[in-house]
Amino acid sequence: MNQTVAFLTISTRSEEPLTPSLRVDLFWHAFVQRTVPYVAFSRSLGVDYIHHVPDEDESGSDPEAGRSAMALTTSAIRAAGFTVDSEFWPNEGAADCSQCHAGCTDSPVGGK
Repeated sequence: MNQTVAFLTISTRSEEPLTPSLRVDLFWHAFVQRTVPYVAFSRSLGVDYIHHVPDEDESGSDPEAGRSAMALTTSAIRAAGFTVDSEFWPNEGAADCSQCHAGCTDSPVGGK
């Protein structure tokens, strides 16, 4: 959950295109369904609500742009003083990934 908290925290502070990894996104889904603590958390960060807006057009996504966004995301997490757990971030080399648009190196159109 700490990687989801880190991602959500930096997402409220950045104008850059940040992206969660698949594992972080799954935790985010579980958190957003618990509306009372989720709204309280959002408000503790100075926003009314952190909206979850999935990329509906994944078919046309650029894998290179996804990798760049993932690298920007993990850099922003570190810059904010959070620890990046490599098991949750494919660009860090250890995470399982099924969101190739979000930087997965197992994509048939890029990476390996």
